[in-house]
Amino acid sequence: MKIETDFLVLGSGIAGLSYALKVADYGKVIIVSKNDIHETNTNYAQGGIASVTAQTDNFEKHINDTIIAGSGVNNPEVVRMVVESGPAQIKQLIDWGVNFDIEDDGSYSLAREGGHSEGRILHCKDYTGKEIQQTLIDRVKENPNITILESHFAIDILTQHHLGKVIKRNTPNIECFGAYVIDLDSRTILTILAKRTMIATGGIGSIYQTTTNPTVATGDGIAMVYRAKGQIENMEFMQFHPTSLYDPNTRPSFLISEAMRGYGAVLKNRYMEEFMHKYDDRLSLAPRDIVARAIDHELKAKGHDFVYLDVTHKDAEETKKRFPNIYKRCLEKGIDITKDLIPVVPAAHYACGGIKVDINGQSTIKNLFAAGEVASTGLHGANRLASNSLLEGIVYADRAAKHSINNIEQDKVCENIPDWDKSGTSWPEERVLITQSYKELQMILNSYVGIVRSNLRLERALRRMEIIYQETEELYKKSILSKKLCELRNMINVGFLIIKMAQKRKESCGLHYSLDYPEKRNDKKKSQ
Repeated sequence: MKIETDFLVLGSGIAGLSYALKVADYGKVIIVSKNDIHETNTNYAQGGIASVTAQTDNFEKHINDTIIAGSGVNNPEVVRMVVESGPAQIKQLIDWGVNFDIEDDGSYSLAREGGHSEGRILHCKDYTGKEIQQTLIDRVKENPNITILESHFAIDILTQHHLGKVIKRNTPNIECFGAYVIDLDSRTILTILAKRTMIATGGIGSIYQTTTNPTVATGDGIAMVYRAKGQIENMEFMQFHPTSLYDPNTRPSFLISEAMRGYGAVLKNRYMEEFMHKYDDRLSLAPRDIVARAIDHELKAKGHDFVYLDVTHKDAEETKKRFPNIYKRCLEKGIDITKDLIPVVPAAHYACGGIKVDINGQSTIKNLFAAGEVASTGLHGANRLASNSLLEGIVYADRAAKHSINNIEQDKVCENIPDWDKSGTSWPEERVLITQSYKELQMILNSYVGIVRSNLRLERALRRMEIIYQETEELYKKSILSKKLCELRNMINVGFLIIKMAQKRKESCGLHYSLDYPEKRNDKKKSQ
């Protein structure tokens, strides 16, 4: 079954929804969400969105903080563009109806997080992402030019390959014509033909055993673009959030916002001793890569399962007012954060690499754009500065929207794409073949490609991944497609990319820390 549209958006977080709103005046838009439209990484973002709004702050400070956190691997032109575009995009969010917290004097309440030299994080208590997500959903549902397809899963993007042409990694002028999409309720596979396609499918955290990401974060967009021979980069830079609530029986892990450390919470080991002074002059407010490795080192050295985050010295009522969601969730686990220390561990959180795009969000495939966590823009470098992610998502959605509408009325969809051929396929006889490979994949990534790596660990991970890859490809070719099987295939693609790119980087840098290579240090770091 074929459907035609002007703009196809895969993903429903801040990047996908804001892009849809900005192109809707220029044509018909279809948004594809594989679950409920609310289920995104944006929805779970607690801390806020970073932007220069205070009189004591300026663009140069934000630019400098971003580049220091990214170990200088950032693209300076991109960093400047995103930072300087921030205030206008904040105004756009406010105009759409986002209610950021306000101080008594009418100014915005600005939190400070790790790596920031100033308080510049606009927030809505500790559920900023949820506020932004719901506001954008409300605006999208009001727009008659936008159609939302929930419980629909994108299998692959359409290129000349689907016209019978041979496409290789170095083939010039690869074009995107839309995507094959499964209706998960009816099992019908749609051929959605589009003049422009936006990949905004979010992150990859579910490839790890311990993650703060929702289960939908399986790297679908990255895997699809890689299979279509688009360029992927910097996948070795996987950020682990230092402070997720230690709760081995719950997945995904509940995030304890970095804003809590900006508020004054302090990391301590199981002996109630502060330890960050051993690792960085910025103590508990060091960038995430440093804090996560410090915690990892403390856990391994002492044989403990978690460390503590202590906020008990702060005013109890102010803590409950500032972090109502965290207070409530911890209380459900028997932890009163105003009196008790919070047990925390690092968890896979954010992919700094992804689909390579230019400054307009254009990928290396014509008419295919990417924005948000799925994209590699050059902003984050080797490590994302806290709360720069929502900023990047909306700035690049804006850039991509402005670029996408060029010549949209003159362009035509490619009508020659054949519908999906499912002949010769059947339902897998044993679903355990899929679920067991899920578990093995997550164990491999957690054990060998985590916060600290080595050449030996990466080699072992690659050998084990090759076995799972071959088994899954054989199953995929003969099976009627399901969400779980497609997700597994995508997760394996992404896992391979992380391992191979980690093997190519012959230095420790930011989020890629190898025991076999010296660390590229900046001036703020302590000698260890």
